[in-house]
Amino acid sequence: MGPADFLYKITSGPMSAKRILTPIGLVVFLAVMLALVWGGALIDRLLGAGRFLSWEAGLAVGIPLVAAGVFLSGWSILVFFGEKGTPVPFNPPPRLVAKGPYAYSRNPMMAGLFLQFFGLGFLLGSIGLAFIVTPALVLASIIGLKRVEEPELERRLGAPYADYKRVTPMFFPKLRNR
Repeated sequence: MGPADFLYKITSGPMSAKRILTPIGLVVFLAVMLALVWGGALIDRLLGAGRFLSWEAGLAVGIPLVAAGVFLSGWSILVFFGEKGTPVPFNPPPRLVAKGPYAYSRNPMMAGLFLQFFGLGFLLGSIGLAFIVTPALVLASIIGLKRVEEPELERRLGAPYADYKRVTPMFFPKLRNR
């Protein structure tokens, strides 16, 4: 059984499994995110890199990015809660969500997280976090979404998800000429 099959088995299975795995998934996610921030600092130390921006410049660039990321992720989570799901993939909303930020992005929570990591890299003046860890997180997320989450969603939600996927960008909305 592959990861997409395992995820499908949980998401389409009994609520008892979701209740057990949801907090575990949340704790693992938070631990990985903290480890990535620590990894950025470790990379800086290994490179002998100091701050790449002044504290003031880091604040000026970092705070808007972090704020935008927190807003986007928070809005996305609230929409999921309103649809009787959680942001943890083991316990998603039972049907396709294509409103709020999901009308413009298939993964606005992750897009918000990327903005937060990039902004935190600027706030901390961390080359490792801003320019190594954050792009690696984006790449790992794309791979995980393509290999695990999207096949599970296609299987569980069917044609509506396939149509949504065809017209909605993975992370950031397309700029359209109107």
